[in-house]
Amino acid sequence: MTQLYFEIKNGNFIASEKNKVNNVNLKIEKQGEIVSLLGPSGVGKTTILRTIAGLQKLNSGEIFLKNKLISSNDIHLEPEERNIALSFQDNSLFPNYKVIDNINFGKKRSNGNGFDYNTEDIIKLLHIEPILDKYPHQISAGEAQRVSLARSLMSKPDLLLLDEPFSNIDQNLKEEIQVSVKNLLKKINLTTIIVTHDSYEAFSIADKCGIILNQELKQYDVPYNVHHEPNSVEVAKFLNKGVFINVKVIDSECAVHRLQHDELGEIRGKLSNNFPSGSKVKLLLQPEDLIHDDQSKLKLEVIDRKFRGTNFIYTLKTKNGEMLPVFVHSHHIHQHEKSEKFGVQSPIYIDHLVCF
Repeated sequence: MTQLYFEIKNGNFIASEKNKVNNVNLKIEKQGEIVSLLGPSGVGKTTILRTIAGLQKLNSGEIFLKNKLISSNDIHLEPEERNIALSFQDNSLFPNYKVIDNINFGKKRSNGNGFDYNTEDIIKLLHIEPILDKYPHQISAGEAQRVSLARSLMSKPDLLLLDEPFSNIDQNLKEEIQVSVKNLLKKINLTTIIVTHDSYEAFSIADKCGIILNQELKQYDVPYNVHHEPNSVEVAKFLNKGVFINVKVIDSECAVHRLQHDELGEIRGKLSNNFPSGSKVKLLLQPEDLIHDDQSKLKLEVIDRKFRGTNFIYTLKTKNGEMLPVFVHSHHIHQHEKSEKFGVQSPIYIDHLVCF
């Protein structure tokens, strides 16, 4: 029987009638894996972290860490018995301690796991050097968040829990710190669960991603599959990666499946779900799926155009009123205006035909 590093079995997490997550099953197979829990604010993600850390009791189910039962109906190990570090979104620093003393407090809690890093490494990694002698009230929210993360890392836990760890960090520094933290976590083989409402953050950092919606863990998979093959309309709409259009399956037997849309024509690719030929389904169409082609005979009306730095995102309208988003590189010579006709490459090829 394969031993898991961490597992939640049929876990019910309840903070209030609205703030709860039911029947959670989640496995972390190996030490050093990074898992992200993604969902809107107030859905219960932080409640899960607090329960794993032992700050509140599990309503029902079981939680295991390193094959040891730490939470169930009958068992509740206190936080100090779990060797789990939780870094809160609101940082929770000791107000009467300087930044350096807050960080060193984490070192005092260390059980000596032997991770190959020291205080200076963490301080440099998180860009904390200029504020070491300041008190929490003298630093920004983003700086406080980094200090809290440093303190948690210095405790060298068996499991690190991060609650929106980058939410208050300036955008120009956020991505650099995300990459650095991920590299460090991998280097020291520290198993981590990160809670976030930012899909880019969840996908870029984690080995696996869980989507929490409407009090349930809806999907738990590698980020690539969550993005390209959402398992429900609910998950797809939450990720807000495209629109659904009505199509008919005209061939689901060949290696390349074929769908038909009234105006877009034939759409080819690989169906993520099995539908017999003749089925009427809804296809998830993402902005990167349509390719701009000025020479194409397939023309759609431009309704809107937004500049996004490296690209434009156009909104195109079909004759039956469907609004379709399309990415176009910002260096494209012809920038189409509203009401102009916009060429789309036909037939349309989409690697993953996500249909419901």
